[in-house]
Amino acid sequence: MALIALAADKGAPGVTTAAVALGAVWPRPVLVAECDQAGGDLVYRLPAAAESDPKGGKGAGSRDGGMLNPSRGLLSLAATARRGLRPDQVAEHCQRLVGGLDVLVGITNAEQAQAMTWLWGPLGRAFAGLTPVDVIADCGRLGAGTPLTDLMREADQVVLFTRATLEQVAHLRERVAALTEELRGGPPVGIIVLADPRDFRASIAEVDRIIAGTRQRVPPADAGPAPAGGPAAPPVTVLGGLALDPKGAALLSGQWGGRLDRSLLIRSAREVAGELVRRLGGASLDPVRGELPPVPRAVPQGTGPATGGGPGPAPGQGGPLAEHASAEGRG
Repeated sequence: MALIALAADKGAPGVTTAAVALGAVWPRPVLVAECDQAGGDLVYRLPAAAESDPKGGKGAGSRDGGMLNPSRGLLSLAATARRGLRPDQVAEHCQRLVGGLDVLVGITNAEQAQAMTWLWGPLGRAFAGLTPVDVIADCGRLGAGTPLTDLMREADQVVLFTRATLEQVAHLRERVAALTEELRGGPPVGIIVLADPRDFRASIAEVDRIIAGTRQRVPPADAGPAPAGGPAAPPVTVLGGLALDPKGAALLSGQWGGRLDRSLLIRSAREVAGELVRRLGGASLDPVRGELPPVPRAVPQGTGPATGGGPGPAPGQGGPLAEHASAEGRG
């Protein structure tokens, strides 16, 4: 299915929160993958769902609300992928959050990333081949010459986040100019504005006005000449905004549903998810109500969200990831 790479420039404002919020309302089976080279936050921020034993019950000693396993995720996947990485290998390294969202936990520190520069291209191809699961990849902060460009080239959509401040937009404008040169012939680049709810639409419109000049901007001097007749730079579009909502972000770390579903963060995330899925193509909205699904509530492990439309059963227990792995194995 689709790979959506989320990132930011200076400070990486709210990328992890945005990735989890979008994953919570995503209308198709989804995996949130931490690919931040500086180290992931999910292990410390969000509770794990209890694992099930082979008979369908909760395993001895397992409980909802426990800590995610930092050793099971991107680090363990990299250790098994030295001889090649296939989409069906991803599932066994994923974990599930309380609330029903599948995640691939990232590395815990920047030092680990130094030995993993080879991984990003193969990982992007594996994510893109993970049918029928979409992957939202949290790439954190981008810097010059980042190896994560190899993952982004495999994406269907790159999304950059910014706050509606002069310094943030100035940094973003520079990053967009450089990134579109690096991604010539690659996926489109979208921009999401993290905006104060009191000035939401005006902030998005102002960022759109400032970024508009970047679309026709001359490439940076150190980018080198574009090859004659070579691929075009990808288009850049402001896709919308996410509400700056600290209370809503705090609710993401607890029991999903209820107040979280009515928060400004989730309401704006639902709009962004709808826009992204429409651009990616394929079925997205509720065929009866014409809406995106509500935030999945916390449910027993292995049954899937009670509301439907979110991630299925945990990896290895009959969910979309496990079904993909079985199909690959049979092939």
